[in-house]
Amino acid sequence: TMSTRLNRFYRSQLQDEELNALVETELENLRIGAKIAKLREKARLTQAKLAAKSGMASSKISAIENSPQNVTVGTLIKIAQAANKKLDIRFLNTA
Repeated sequence: TMSTRLNRFYRSQLQDEELNALVETELENLRIGAKIAKLREKARLTQAKLAAKSGMASSKISAIENSPQNVTVGTLIKIAQAANKKLDIRFLNTA
């Protein structure tokens, strides 16, 4: 089936270390965006309200949630504070 062929192709492509690193970086970026969206939702804030409280445009909040690229620590701190949270950055061991 198409799904099986796609899975085989995907696995073969991940054998390429450079491509694998790019995929892992992009997945980590998406995880950050999803965590920010979840934080916002738990704080019962719309993107517009989070943006206003953090001093950013709502379009920037949307971009960060949907495809974060080069988000600064300062931006993350502003978002955390706007949601009445504290930013905690940790480095974890890889599997």
